[in-house]
Amino acid sequence: MRITKEPEERKQEILDTAMRIFYEKGYDKTSIADIAKDIGVAQGLCYRYFPSKEALFDSAIDQYAEELVSRFSVPPDSDKLTLRELIETMPVMVETEDNAYYKTLHVVENKKFHDQLTLKVCEKLSKIVIKLLEQAKEKGEISIDDVQTAAFFCVYGQIGILLDRTYAAEEKERRIRDFLIYVLRL
Repeated sequence: MRITKEPEERKQEILDTAMRIFYEKGYDKTSIADIAKDIGVAQGLCYRYFPSKEALFDSAIDQYAEELVSRFSVPPDSDKLTLRELIETMPVMVETEDNAYYKTLHVVENKKFHDQLTLKVCEKLSKIVIKLLEQAKEKGEISIDDVQTAAFFCVYGQIGILLDRTYAAEEKERRIRDFLIYVLRL
């Protein structure tokens, strides 16, 4: 029996199933046919949403990056907070190990994909940080001429600490916060 679903629901089902199977079998050993079979649909339906396995994976990376960045959401009343207060209360690590996306992107065999995710998150997060730094500059909290470059350093510069396995999560957060406060002279 054919089950009709709304396009966004079907697209999400394909993405979620793909990530689970990528985790179980590995990206290279997974085909669009495997994904379609698991869902119980024709292979062509998957291709209607994604022209290739690579496009499907890129879409999954982009969506997961967007989800992670949304967890960094700035409070609605952020204009009432100082930049220092925002830094002191911001989450630094937002991923949890409870889903197929995390599992797929954090196994050693998929380091290349994890790196793609990291860069995509930084790209999306940079836009938020640019706005925050511009607001802080307007309020006179910081005096930085090149806000965009400062934002890129604040965001992309954290990667080394976040990937260093010798530090516990709390230590990573402390180091990142302390450095941001220092470098922005807050």
